[in-house]
Amino acid sequence: MPDVHSLVNECVTKLKKRKVEGSKATAKLTAELLRSFISQQRLPHSNQAGSLIDAVKTVGEKLIAANPVELAVGNVVRRVLHIIREEDLSLTTAAVGGLSLAAESDDEDDTEHDDHPVLSASAVAAAARNALRPPSLQTLLEDIPHSVAAPHTSSSGGDSEGKSKSADKNSVTRKLKHNVIEAVNELIQDISTCHEQIAEQAVEHIHHNEVILTLGSSRTVMEFLCAAKEKKRSFRVFVAEGAPRYQGHALAKELAARGLQTTVITDSAVFAMISRVNMVIVGAHAVMANGGVIAPVGLNMVALAAQRHAVPFVVLAGVHKLCPLYPHNPEDLLNELKSPSELLDFGEFSDCLDFGSGTGSPLLHVVNPAFDYVPPNLVSLFITDTGGHNPSYMYRLIADYYSADDLVVRGKSAS
Repeated sequence: MPDVHSLVNECVTKLKKRKVEGSKATAKLTAELLRSFISQQRLPHSNQAGSLIDAVKTVGEKLIAANPVELAVGNVVRRVLHIIREEDLSLTTAAVGGLSLAAESDDEDDTEHDDHPVLSASAVAAAARNALRPPSLQTLLEDIPHSVAAPHTSSSGGDSEGKSKSADKNSVTRKLKHNVIEAVNELIQDISTCHEQIAEQAVEHIHHNEVILTLGSSRTVMEFLCAAKEKKRSFRVFVAEGAPRYQGHALAKELAARGLQTTVITDSAVFAMISRVNMVIVGAHAVMANGGVIAPVGLNMVALAAQRHAVPFVVLAGVHKLCPLYPHNPEDLLNELKSPSELLDFGEFSDCLDFGSGTGSPLLHVVNPAFDYVPPNLVSLFITDTGGHNPSYMYRLIADYYSADDLVVRGKSAS
C-alpha cells in the first residue's frame, strides 16, 4: 500500500497543476484520498474522534489551498468531518445506553427489564440532535454495538481485566474507523451516481412541446435532458454556445446525436430568444449557503433574461456541490481568470504595446473570468440528488450535511 503522505502530495500536485478539474472529479478524488488516509491513520486510546478530526483538517487544509476555486474539495472535507462527528456521537450514545443498562441490571437482578437501555438526559438530547440529521450507517444497521450490549463479567485477576479494557479500546477504535470508512464509501457512491439520481427526476419537470434553454456544457444537464427524451417527452433545446470556450457546441452535438431537436444560439442572442423558452435548465459549479450559485460565466445574464420574461430558472447540482460558506466569506475564492489566449491570439498583442514609453507595457488588457455569481432571487428551483428544493430551503439542506465547527478547515498546528 502506498504511503499516505505520498498520496496526499500527489493529490495536491494534481490540484495545483489543474490535472483534475470539475466539481465531480475533484470531489471524488478528495473523498478517495481521505478514505485511504483514515484507513491508515493510527488513533490514540483517548479522544479518538478529536485526533481523527485534527488529522483530516490538516490534510484538508492542504487540499483546499492547492486550488481554492474548486469548492467541491472543501465540501467533501467538511462532509467527512461531519461524518466523523456523527459516528462518534452515535457510538457514544450507544455506549452510554449500554452502561445505563448494565448499572440497572446490577441494582435489580430479579426485576424484569425492558429491552431498550435507559439513557441519560445528555444522551437523549444528543440522540435528538442526531435524529435531525441523516442516519449514519451504524444507526441503520444495528441498535447497540455488540461490544457494549454484552455486559462485561468481572474477572478474577487484574491482568485479565486490563487486557479486557485494552481489547475494548481497540474494538472501539476499529468500530469508529470502520463506520467512518463505510460512510465515506457511501459518499463516494453518491458522487459517482449523482447524474443518474438527478436525471430520474427529469420527467417530472419537462413536458411535451416545451422549449428548454441552457448555456455551455454540463454532463448533469445532458443526462437530465436525455432522460426526459427516453421517457418519450418531445421538446426542443436551445443551447447558448458559452463563449469563449464554446462548450455549448459539444453539448449541442451530443444532444443531436441522441435524438433531441437542438438549436445553437450565440450568447448575445439569449435576450432575443428567451421569450420563446418555457424553462432554463443549467448546471452549477457550486451552490452557496444563501442559495446563490457559482456558475459558468454568462449564466447571470441568462438568469436576468429569464427573470425579465418570467421564465423559470432551474439549477441542477449534486449534493457534493452544496457549500456551507457564504459568498462574502474571506475564505472563499469564487473566481479565477483564464488565459487571454482564449479571446485573442498572442500575436495580436504585438500591435498593442507602447514601445514609445520604453517599458513595452500593453495598451490592451484582456479579462477572461471563468465563473459568474447568480444571486438566489434569480433562481426558481434547485434539483439535487434528494429532490427539488426552493432557494430559501438550501440553508437547511446544507445544515444536514455539515457541522458549524468545520466551516473553517484549519489544522491544529495552523490554528
